[in-house]
Order: sequence, then structure tokens, then C-alpha cells
Amino acid sequence: MRKTMLAGAAMAALAVSTGAAHAQADKLAAAFGAREDVEQASLSPDGTKLAFIRPTGGQGAAIMTLDLTKPDAQPVGIGVVDGKPERLSGCRWVGASRLMCTIYGIVRVDGEIAYSSRIIALDADGKRVKGMPMPRGFGVALSSGSIVDWNPGVENSVLMMRQQLASAETGTWIGDSQSGFRIDRVDTVTLKTTMVERADAKVREYLSDGQGHIRVIGRSDVDNASGYDKPGRRYFYRTADAKAWQPLSIVMPDGLGFDPYGVDAATNVAYGLKRANGRLAAYSMALDGTGKETLVFAHPEVDVAGFARIGRKGRIVGVTYVTDRQQVKYFDPELEKLGASLAKALPQTPLIRFIDSSEDENLMLLWAGADNSPGRYYLFDRKARKLDGLLDDRPHLDGIKLATMRHVTYPAADGTRIPGYLTLPPGKDSARGLPALVMPHGGPGARDEWGFDWLAQYFSSQGYAVLQPNFRGSTGYGDTWFQKNGFQGWRVAIGDVGDAGRWLVKEGADAGRLGVFGWSYGGYAALQSQVVDPDLFKAVVAVAPVTDLDRLRGEGEMFSNYKIMREFIGTGAHLVEGSPARHPERFKAPVLMFHGDLDRNVGVAQAKLMQSKLVGAGKKSELVVYDGLDHYLEDGSIRASMLAKASAFLSAAMPAK
Repeated sequence: MRKTMLAGAAMAALAVSTGAAHAQADKLAAAFGAREDVEQASLSPDGTKLAFIRPTGGQGAAIMTLDLTKPDAQPVGIGVVDGKPERLSGCRWVGASRLMCTIYGIVRVDGEIAYSSRIIALDADGKRVKGMPMPRGFGVALSSGSIVDWNPGVENSVLMMRQQLASAETGTWIGDSQSGFRIDRVDTVTLKTTMVERADAKVREYLSDGQGHIRVIGRSDVDNASGYDKPGRRYFYRTADAKAWQPLSIVMPDGLGFDPYGVDAATNVAYGLKRANGRLAAYSMALDGTGKETLVFAHPEVDVAGFARIGRKGRIVGVTYVTDRQQVKYFDPELEKLGASLAKALPQTPLIRFIDSSEDENLMLLWAGADNSPGRYYLFDRKARKLDGLLDDRPHLDGIKLATMRHVTYPAADGTRIPGYLTLPPGKDSARGLPALVMPHGGPGARDEWGFDWLAQYFSSQGYAVLQPNFRGSTGYGDTWFQKNGFQGWRVAIGDVGDAGRWLVKEGADAGRLGVFGWSYGGYAALQSQVVDPDLFKAVVAVAPVTDLDRLRGEGEMFSNYKIMREFIGTGAHLVEGSPARHPERFKAPVLMFHGDLDRNVGVAQAKLMQSKLVGAGKKSELVVYDGLDHYLEDGSIRASMLAKASAFLSAAMPAK
């Protein structure tokens, strides 16, 4: 795939007169565009080995292991995929010396783009490789399943949620004609399979207690006429000593119900999120039949984002939330104390996350980073009180001075204070006299937060002041802030993005060198800002952008949540008024777009439509299409080329006086 992909990228570059930009990407673009050197790290149950994924060329990756018992040991590759099309998304330990890894690729099914995945198991030396069987029967299965319990009480075994296809056969593992998702206990060495939960056509979610017992299920009702899932999900639980399911909660799109995230076997409760006073809060729900619900944690200003976990059992140890930066509130007093002491020991990298632990939770794998530190992995021995550095996330940035990021607020047109993050070039303490970029985030159901950002860092290295606004329509700040989401409430969201640019100018940034750069929804926001105020931004860069809301509503027909997504985008005048492809005549600034042709999140047809409309209206626009890449463009050399080209485009469109 890499040869095809690079050839496709070069052909696209030639088509838009980019020349050999890929080969000429400067050193900074290559350094910032490179993928993280460590992905999906996992600690073995006995704490003696580390496994992680390391990128190779293109979209390829290698499975690496590191012997932690030998001080001078180096990582060893035990398996590799070339990204043509197989890619790696994660590896975890199922035993002291055995791993399970997910391999996936992008395929076309009936003309639609889909992800196909298969889970494999292999020993720590790369031997005894076994692939989990794919479902058989009538229909198309795109996955061998997903793991819901990494420690069901039997070494080298897991509980897997697997699709059962309808079949007229009997006497096979498929069983009868019932289709749906089932739970199997799978021995990863012999591939012996034992059914734990029968297939249920309505079940979309299973939650285990981390000890081999399914305690909660989530069912979605199906519209018989269309075959698509209806909005909402009904959850059921069983007590520790029973088989029968009892109602737990109903979660609708408004989020008012208790949404379970995990089960704690020791306390016999489910932890989940539920709205309280307009914000997401953490609750526990007793699974003993009493239905007792207890508020665990709520923040007065922001949503609870999720739960912190450690170990193979996925033990929930705290809640996460983001104020100006990510925070963790631990339930366990010892972990709370440990987190505080580690923060003191690593004052330059205050973002500290527990990634994994040994089975006895004595050895802790942790990551520490900051805005100007891409991050480093450590092993902490709690008994010995010893902290050892292991691996750097982005060693290719060593020696490059990185920028700091600070939390700011700025006024919207209606007086609302909008939070965001300002990254200034190293050595600068204000935006005065600088070229500037507004960089709205994707989503729209997302938010930016304090920490290392490779895009903001690259453009600050090129001399730009970069502002990342958490405009209204972002998640994390409660219902009032989210409003109707960034599509249905586009006027407010895009207004906030424009006001970010106006604030930069008031802070002294060069109004003639003010640009906007966005990815996904951020790309939509960048383009739609031209419709709202064509004179504000002098250059627009959009990566994988949404350009037509009505067309977006029609994408993804092969997926069960199709109707839910259509309702999220909504109907009405905003489908036309809020679609930049419907208003090409409004554009004044030159536009540069990038898109992968295997993007399932936002089809490449969106960017092609925008390009056609802009060219047809006589506007200056350029589109680079990368063959074989999806929404995230996860190829370091392609990202480097994109950064270098975007930088050259911005410089040409907004030259210094």
C-alpha cells in the first residue's frame, strides 16, 4: 500500500502543481509530522516486560517488546505489518509471556468504506502466532471480535465479544439461526472456544467485572422498517449470584440516564456518567438488586470526561475531567498520594497518567508530559519507591526548542468569554507583530486541552501565534455550552471562531497575516468562516473538511447508527445556510485542502465538491488527495509533506511586508 499511497500522493501533488514537495519537506516538518515513537504501551502481568507499537515506513508498524529485568536491554521487534493495507491499533498482554494485537485495514464493501479487523495472539518472542477465527454464515463480518475481559481467571484466555451471523446450519459454533453479538471465552494458544453468553440481536455492549463475569449489557432497539438502530440504549444488569437480567437504566441522546462505563467486582457496583445540573457527573450504581445510585464526583464548571483505570482487570481508580488542563480525582487514597508525589518528582511534566500496572499493582507504567514536552514513559516500583525512565514519545524532536501553551479567554460578540489555548513561537511573550493562525478543533463533539500538540508546535516553529478556541458547541463544558452541537448551532460556533481571530488582531497580531487551519469539523469551521466574514482570514487550510451538511447526512448508510447521525446533523435551513459548498461566491481568501481517499469519517467527495464549487466560481483553491489514507493521514512522511506545503501556502498567501 505504501508504494501505491506515495505514488498517489505524488500524482495528486503533480495535479495541483506542487512539484516534489514530499521529497523537499523541511527538517522541522519531518520532525513534527513524524508519528509517535511509542504507541499503545502495555506492561506484562508480572511486570517484567513492556510491549508497544512503533511506527515503520508509511502506515506500517512493528510490535516491540522490552525486557525490563535487564538494565541495558533494547526493544526487540517481534512482528510487523506494512500498512498495505494491514495496520496495528494496539497490543496487550493476556499472560506473562503472551500478547493479543489488533490488525486492521480499510476496505470497500458495496461501494462504502469500512474498517476490517482481526485479532491475533503471539508469544513475547513472536512465535506461536494464532489468528482469532472470523465469523461464518450469511452476511459480511468485518471483525473477528473485540475483547471485553483480559483476565477471566485463566492464563492466556480472554472474553471476546464476537458477531454471530445468521445461519441455517446446526452443529457448528454458529449455532442456530439467531444472529447478533455473543461472548466467548477463547484460549489464545489452542483457540478453543467456550460460549459464555448467547447471541442477542439487540445487544451492542457487554461489560465485564474484570474477573470473567458479564455483569451489564446494553441493548439498542432496531427500527424494523429500516434496520437501523433507534436512538437510545437500554442497560440491564445481573446480580453476582444470578443469571437473569434486571433493568439498570435507559440512556437517551439527551444523556439524562445513567451510562455505565465499567464494573467493580470488589464493591459490586457499576460506575458511569449521568447528567446533573447540566453537566456530566460520575455515579456508581449498586448491582445487588437495591438499585442504589450514589454521586461519586461532580465538578461545578466542567463535565466529567471519563474514568481512570489500571491493570489487566481495568480497575476503575478515579475520574478524569479537564479544566484548563486534564485532571484526575482518584478514589484510592494511595494512588492520590502517589500521583501528587510523582508530580513533585517530575515538575517539568505535570501531565501524569497511569497507563498500566503489574497484576499486584506494585509496578506502575506511567506517562508524563507537558505542553513543551511530547512525553516519556516510566516504570515506578511502589515498594522500592524507584522511578526509571523507559522510552520517549517523540525522540525525533530532541534538540528542537518547543513552544509553551497558555490558557486564555477572549470575548465573543455577545460578551461570552470563550476559553482557548495560545501557543506563541519560542522566545515570544505576545502575539504583537506576528502572523497568526486560528486552529478550531475537530468533532464537533470534542475540545482542545493543554498539552503537546504537533500541529500547533509546528506552526509556532514557523513564527505563527496559534490560538485553539473551545468555541460553543465544544464538549466538556456542559449542556449550555454544547448547545445544539456545532452543526445545528453553526452560527454561534463559527462566530466564536471568527472572534478568536479578531481577538488575536486586538492583541497585536498582524491583521494582514491572519489565517485559519482546521481538520475535520475544524476544516468545516475554517471554510464556513469565509461564508460568514470573507475579509477576516487571509488564507484557509482545511484537512478532511465537511463542506455540505445535507450530503454528510447521507453518508454511512451501511452502519447501524446511520439514523442517529442523521438526527444529530438535523434538518432545516441550516443544511444550506451552514454549508460552505453552497456559498462559493462568498470566498475571498485562497483555499488549500487535503483529504485521504479512504476517509470513512468524512468522505473525500466533500472536499472534491468544495474544490469544484470554488473553481467554478473563479476562486483560488487547491486540493491534494492522498490515495490509500483515511481521516487521520497516519503516515509521517505524508504529514511532513502536508505541513511543508501548508506552510509554503500560508507564506505565499500572507507575505510579510
